[in-house]
Amino acid sequence: MPATPAQADPDIKDVKVRVDRLYHEAEAAQERLHDAELDLADLRRDLAGLKADQQRQDERLDAVRDQVSDAVVRQLEGEGISTVGQIVVSEDPGSFLDTLSTMSSFNDLQASLLSDYDTQLQALDIRREATDDRAAEISELTDQLSAEKKTVDTKLAEAKDLLADLEADERERVLAASRSSSRAPVTVPSSVPASGRAAAAVAYAMAQVGDAYVYGAMGENAFDCSGLTMRAWAQAGVSLPHSSSAQFGSGPHIAASDLQPGDLVFYYSPISHVGMYIGNGMIVHAANPGTGVAVAGLYSMPYVGAVRPG
Repeated sequence: MPATPAQADPDIKDVKVRVDRLYHEAEAAQERLHDAELDLADLRRDLAGLKADQQRQDERLDAVRDQVSDAVVRQLEGEGISTVGQIVVSEDPGSFLDTLSTMSSFNDLQASLLSDYDTQLQALDIRREATDDRAAEISELTDQLSAEKKTVDTKLAEAKDLLADLEADERERVLAASRSSSRAPVTVPSSVPASGRAAAAVAYAMAQVGDAYVYGAMGENAFDCSGLTMRAWAQAGVSLPHSSSAQFGSGPHIAASDLQPGDLVFYYSPISHVGMYIGNGMIVHAANPGTGVAVAGLYSMPYVGAVRPG
């Protein structure tokens, strides 16, 4: 008997599910990599500040040491007469004792200051060591995430190889199903009503529809999800981090019922995808390597929440 479509359908469905899953796993890994890069940049800035504090602290310590040294030299300079001898020959031993007491108090103060500075210096050393350790941990995490992304890329290649083994018409059905995610096609609106700074962000994002999706990209002709929203809002003078989870903390949270064009919308738990709301229940987003930058429904993915930048 000839092969029936029913025999091929499970393969098509399996490939589609696998490709979609691998696309998302790769994107989640890329977004975690963005987070690690942001953390590492913060730690490097902290370390630079600590080193600057260290230099200033060293200079202050040197100044205190010089003051103490000068004080000791002044006490020892002169006629080489012992302290007791100076008291004996002094016309006013009482006054000299007062002076000696004042000098002793001064030296005690210097010693106390030096001790305080040494304590602060030790504290800075501890902070610097802790920051170095943390930077090493983040660097190791970044390496792990890079390895994870390579693993996902390998899985994607395997899925594409499997897809390539299918007949041409079946392969096209899988790719079309992946692009539409088994939902009705969305018509790209000719214009999106937006006001204020959001208008510039929306205009930029909509102009990128049809561009490619590339992990880690942020323009000019290719984007990942957070790269697109970051670049779009930059046109409005708003700086956003290149991370979907970090962008979720970049502004006030907005209820779905209050969404306006330009608001950022977030998906999955933990958050690993971001798009931009354009009104009428639709978003523009960098979807995946199979779809690129496209328009989709607001609830075409597991919706988490929304933020209004600026």
